[in-house]
Amino acid sequence: MDVRFAYADPPYLGRCHYYGHHHEAPYGCWDDPMTHVELLNYLDREYDGWAYSMSSSSLSALAQWVPSARVGAWDKPFASFKPGQRVPYVWEPVLFKTAKQFEDAPWTRDFLVEPMSMKRGVTGAKPEAFCRWVLDLLGYQDDDEFTDLFPGSGIMDGVRAQLRLPI
Repeated sequence: MDVRFAYADPPYLGRCHYYGHHHEAPYGCWDDPMTHVELLNYLDREYDGWAYSMSSSSLSALAQWVPSARVGAWDKPFASFKPGQRVPYVWEPVLFKTAKQFEDAPWTRDFLVEPMSMKRGVTGAKPEAFCRWVLDLLGYQDDDEFTDLFPGSGIMDGVRAQLRLPI
């Protein structure tokens, strides 16, 4: 049986100025927490399992709306120090909800330590290892349906294509 999974990496709450108008929200402005809540509700309603990237500063505002989800952590060993910021942002939470337990699904941790992508052409582009980790968190297998709601650089679909290559 195919399982429906989705990944969402919308403009982070309060960070629309980094994206311009590249992402129009069907529910409202991405700087409004309720826009994110609507998307989380959509994911929970329409998909068997899903993952949702966000900033650490928005975790408390958004996680309360999906109490059945878990929180994973993407830890970035490098961070740039910005003026007026004594404690840099070096991790990002990923809310996730898996659909089922698989006997042959990969075992994975609820955290990943991986440097951020640089110069990918899209603000917030994720590294390949991050994409693989998200797929592993969800228990994704080749015959499952998968939707990347914010494909940006296309890296998630590229990683999925690599998983299907014969060994």
